[in-house]
Amino acid sequence: MAVKSASDSMVTVFGGSGFLGRHVVRVLANRGYRIRVAVRRPELAGFLRPLGVVGQIEPVQANIRFAQSVAAAARDSDAVINMVGILFERGNQRFDAVQAEGARAVARAATAAGARLVHVSAIGAHKNSPSHYARSKAEGEQLVLAAQPAAVIVRPSIVFGPEDDFFNRFAAIARIAPALPLPGGGGTSFQPVFAGDVGEMIARAVDGNTKPGAIYELGGPDVRTFKELMEFVLATTERRRLLVPVPFSAMKLQAAFLQFMPKPPLTPDQVELLKHDNVVTADARAQGRTLEALGIVPESIAAIVPSYLWRFRKTGQFSDRRMA
Repeated sequence: MAVKSASDSMVTVFGGSGFLGRHVVRVLANRGYRIRVAVRRPELAGFLRPLGVVGQIEPVQANIRFAQSVAAAARDSDAVINMVGILFERGNQRFDAVQAEGARAVARAATAAGARLVHVSAIGAHKNSPSHYARSKAEGEQLVLAAQPAAVIVRPSIVFGPEDDFFNRFAAIARIAPALPLPGGGGTSFQPVFAGDVGEMIARAVDGNTKPGAIYELGGPDVRTFKELMEFVLATTERRRLLVPVPFSAMKLQAAFLQFMPKPPLTPDQVELLKHDNVVTADARAQGRTLEALGIVPESIAAIVPSYLWRFRKTGQFSDRRMA
């Protein structure tokens, strides 16, 4: 049986219009794959088409909560990628519906289509986590592997890049606020990973160059505490701001009110996540389930983040030794 070339292969990407999704679509397009981007509002995903040649990238309608639309989007695919996830609940968008049952629907559709499956989860996913988000991610992984045992699971730490919601958010806060909060004192460790590196790893999984049924944990070259990351943001944006330790109990009380905002900056569930380190485990490193094991040299935050946080400086692209 002849092996299909990339240009003859169809990859369906669920959640391809999001921050990480557009990086994955770009890498796949550069490899020559035909790409079907399954989103709820395809008319809003037209910006992805210029990432490839004419006709290479096609947005289609699908809602991960409705199995029939998922199956239709995955039909005739050679590979399926699921990157759909939510950070807070609203209306029918619930953690269990999207990150557990929705993940199972995608896995079943991929299996029915005979497609290779890559499922994006998150470091910290655990069935006994106090965070509902993390529990639903763990359940989603189990349901995916039950439907397709050879599926590749991808667990990134905090993902950064020009459109990220981490460094950009705190840089924006530092521009107008006199201080930045340090949840629990800011001692929780993170291992931020560049979106382009995650996209390359996912593309290699689509190529078939990863271990079937394995759970990969993706982190960058630097492990830093929350406090160190805030210091990096301030140094990069050339701002002088107080760093104020705030007990988790106080953060959770504040989040109880903030969670009702249209796009909450913090929820009680996210406070639970901030209590635990978000880094690649020793087991993943020992078993070769990391970026480095795949021959990918991860980019550091120092190499990438200043290239887009400059816009939060008073002097823009021009550095000023005097910090605001």
